[in-house]
Parts: sequence; structure tokens; C-alpha cells
Amino acid sequence: MTRPFLGFGLGLRTDHYGYIEEHHPDVDWFEILTENYMVPGGKPLAHLDRIRADYPLVMHGVSLSIGSTDPLNEEYLRSLKALIERVQPQWVSDHLCWTSVDHTNSHDLLPLPYNETTIEHTAARIRQVQDYLGRQILIENLSSYVTYRNSEMSEWEFLGEIAQRADCLILLDINNIFVSAHNHYFDPLDYIDAIDIQRVMQFHLAGHSRSGPMLIDTHDHAVCDPVWALYRHALERFGAVSTMIERDDDIPPLPELRAELAIAERIAAEILTPAQLETGAVRCQGIA
Repeated sequence: MTRPFLGFGLGLRTDHYGYIEEHHPDVDWFEILTENYMVPGGKPLAHLDRIRADYPLVMHGVSLSIGSTDPLNEEYLRSLKALIERVQPQWVSDHLCWTSVDHTNSHDLLPLPYNETTIEHTAARIRQVQDYLGRQILIENLSSYVTYRNSEMSEWEFLGEIAQRADCLILLDINNIFVSAHNHYFDPLDYIDAIDIQRVMQFHLAGHSRSGPMLIDTHDHAVCDPVWALYRHALERFGAVSTMIERDDDIPPLPELRAELAIAERIAAEILTPAQLETGAVRCQGIA
């Protein structure tokens, strides 16, 4: 199996529209927050059209609520499909979570119980979404702060089973693994080593904050050294995977984020061969 390798990207944020359009920075690709562009017109779409003329884009959503017991939101899916047709992204992702119940949106990414019933329910809904969109989607692992008494397996077993049964792909968030490992006392290497190499299409890197004994996925700090170490291990296992840095608060100028992204490039250059780092289709195979 092969996967597309886009290289090293950043999250597209409104703070950086002007800089990107004027300076055309050396960034391989951008990830957009899907819901920011589900509008009939206006400045966001105008900026997006200009930027997508120069850069590959991927779409990343927060409102699919794939694990909810509410029916899938048909209006949201229609808007999502229309945006996909406009943007022509390399791929589309959302989170393995629920955000709404009884048609009330919590505006948060809430974890699911890790059991067989949830797997069957969620995998069926992912297949339904993929059939409607006519493409595979990526699902992302969360940072979590609670557990359920009726969970029957580890998070990585749960994620792997859903990806297999739904025949979807995985956006593996390295920072989220680190945060959840700290909060729930598991070894993050066990998580990375259990994930199917052929399912992983993208990595997220980000910073987090501490709140008492807990780590919180706030996306308002630089990537820390332990997360960089996990990223190194992930590259050794999965090989060349498109990598990006998320920053959603206390956002620095784009050149500062580009300098941080260069750390990912340097780590990858130490582990992967120049041929592996060429953008395009790469063998979906790790090196560890």
C-alpha cells in the first residue's frame, strides 16, 4: 500500500492570511478548520481560494460528532460535501468523539467508552459518512480527561478496531497520545506501537498546558521535548507521514511557527532517507 506524503504543514489561521498571501512562505501544505469555511461567501472563503491556488490543503472538522447517538446531521453533511467539492482537499478528517446529544452541541470533543457496542455503532456511522462523501475519511484520537466504567479495552485497541471495521484512515495526534498517557497512566509507546501502520495518513503535533495534576490539550504552547521524542518514535515505526503543527491560541507570527516546523523536518531527516522524504506517493511501511 502507498500513502500520499505532503511533507510538513501548518494549520491555516486567520492571523496568517495576509502574510501567506504576500510572502508565500516555504510551507508544504495547510490544514483548514472545516467549520470556518462552511459559509456561502465572505472574506474567509476569498482568502481560502487565494491560498489554495498555491498550496495543497486538507480539511479538519470538529462537528461531525461521529460517536453520538443523535442521527447524523444531514445539513452538516451536505455543507461538508459542498466544501469538499470547492476545496478539493487531499483528505478530510474529524475526531473520534461525540459533541452533541439530543441535538444540543457541547462545543467540546468528548471521549467514548471503549467497548464493542460503541465500536459497532461508530464504525457503521463512519461507513455511512464515507458512502455519502464518496471517499475515506481520517479519524483522530483525542486528548481525554475521564474514563468510563464500561470500557473493555485500551484506547488504541478501540481506535484500531473502528478503523478496520469502518475501513477508514487515522490522523494520529502525537501530542494527544502524550497528554492522555499522562492523564491515564499508560505508556505512550504502547499506543504508537499498536496502531496499524497502513491506516495512518497524517500526524498532528501541538503544545499543551498543565492544570494541577492533569495535562490539557490547549494548543497554546510550542511542542515540548517529550512530544518531539514520541514523534521521533512514530517516524521510526510509520515512516514518512505528512506532519503538521497545530496552534489555536497565543498564536505567534507565521515565521516563528515555520521555525518550529523545521524541528520536525530535522528529526525526519535524521530518521528517513532523502527518497522517503520526497513528497508524493510513498510506501506505507515503517522502518522499525
